[in-house]
Amino acid sequence: MGGACSRKRNLLDEDDLRRSGRYSKSGSSKWLLFMLPRCSSNVAVPGQGMCPSLMELCVAKIRDDIKKYSSFSMLPRDISQQIFNELVESHCLNDVTLEAFRDCALQDIHVGEYPGVKDSWMNIVSSQGQSLLSLDISCSDVTDSGLESVQRCSNVQSLKCNYCDHISDYGLEHISGLSNLTSLSFKKSNAITAEGMRALANLVNLVNLDLERCLKIHGGLIHLKDLKKLESLNIRYCNCITDADMEPLSGLTNLKELQVSSCKVTDAGIAHLKGLSKIAHLNLEGCPISAACLDVISGFSSLVFLNLCRCGISDDGSEGFSGLQKLKFLNLGFNNISDACLVHLKDLIKLESLNLDSCKIGDEGLLNLKGLVQLKFLELSDTDVGSNGLNHLSGLSNLESINLSFTSVTDDGLRKLSALTSIRSLNLDARQITDAGLTAITSLTGLTHLDLFGARITDFGTNCFRYFKNLQSLEVCGGSITDAGVKNIKELKTLSLLNLSQNCHLTDKTLELISGLTALTSLNVSNSRITNAGLQHLKPLKNLRSLTLESCKVTANEIKKLQLAALPNLVSFRPE
Repeated sequence: MGGACSRKRNLLDEDDLRRSGRYSKSGSSKWLLFMLPRCSSNVAVPGQGMCPSLMELCVAKIRDDIKKYSSFSMLPRDISQQIFNELVESHCLNDVTLEAFRDCALQDIHVGEYPGVKDSWMNIVSSQGQSLLSLDISCSDVTDSGLESVQRCSNVQSLKCNYCDHISDYGLEHISGLSNLTSLSFKKSNAITAEGMRALANLVNLVNLDLERCLKIHGGLIHLKDLKKLESLNIRYCNCITDADMEPLSGLTNLKELQVSSCKVTDAGIAHLKGLSKIAHLNLEGCPISAACLDVISGFSSLVFLNLCRCGISDDGSEGFSGLQKLKFLNLGFNNISDACLVHLKDLIKLESLNLDSCKIGDEGLLNLKGLVQLKFLELSDTDVGSNGLNHLSGLSNLESINLSFTSVTDDGLRKLSALTSIRSLNLDARQITDAGLTAITSLTGLTHLDLFGARITDFGTNCFRYFKNLQSLEVCGGSITDAGVKNIKELKTLSLLNLSQNCHLTDKTLELISGLTALTSLNVSNSRITNAGLQHLKPLKNLRSLTLESCKVTANEIKKLQLAALPNLVSFRPE
């Protein structure tokens, strides 16, 4: 939202929207300085620490004095839009203050997940008339009756009604005339059925449609067959969807993104998609398909994203992967593939992300990845990969993230990664990693995320942390670290997440040592010797949102006191 006036919109004639009175919607905002009382020095403004703009000062002043204003309809539209956005962001919009925006010709009303949105608000929404271009009422109590008001806003291009439990097929009928809609989202709308989807057949300009978790739409996709401009369709987690539902999609030749994960679609259903040559993003995670579907998928010449996680893919038929020459993202996690499948990936030289989580991959298979020099993200968690296999990765100079948790990689293997200085994120099963292994990767000075699950790291090993000055996330769980080792963490000022759980020798001194890490948003020191007395050291951590101190000598009552007194952003804590 924000400066909506700067967008290029072609549907409206500004002359038709000008109102009688002193100021038009396209007028200058300079007059606002003279209209408003002078801002006092204690006015709260966004961007503290920086010089606020004149507009920020004015909008902040209006927000603070909002009860003095009964209507903003005389303001230029860009200003009334910014005031509206500010009230939403600061949670100052309510039944009373909303009334001031009647007939303001707002272009964007985004109140998704905002508390208290109901049918009565829709009357103000509809008063924006043809000016309104974007509306988000997700997670609201708006009903079919309230949605009827949107019919007056015939130029709406984007409408989001996600998680609106009170909107049904009848509500869809109310929006069937909004022919300018290009984006429509009804996630988890269980009252919408296949019959109600008839209303979507009139939305001929629809480009993006999201029906994720709509569980009663089996048979309804037939009403989309004439939406020739549709480029993106999301029907993830609609477990009612079967092969028969894929057939109506066969004529949507402009479709570029299709998400069908966790549905009942099989190889036979994928066959209906054969002619959709423009598909670039295909998500079939959790669908009961086999590698045989690659006969069709390999014909998608524009495909760059393919998710086949948890599909039951095996080596049989995996030669079809070799035809996906433009592929950049491939997720094969939790499938029955082995090193034999990786042979057919070696020519996918444009791959940037490869997920092999929990596959039967070993050291020999990694030889086929040697030439994938564009790889940035590699997931090898819970595979049979060991230290020898990492030899084949030593030339992947663009690698930014690698997950080796639940593998048999040892200290010696880490030495083979030491030259990959582009790595930013590293996950290790530290049951095989000692202080020596940590020393071997001190050359990875660009690390922002380091996860040492089941660590065997001692206080001596924590000396290595001083090399990782860019760390934003550090997890050293289940190790032998004491308060002395935490001294090597206290200088990591960029940390936003710190997990020291299962280090049973940590005491209240640890909380004192990390009290200067003011960027922390998440802290976990469970299963330690932390007590209620140590909580006082957390008071400087004003950004903390999550605090976990399970199995410590800490009570929920004391954490609540700390929350009320010093940690206003804390929204999740344990014990609770």
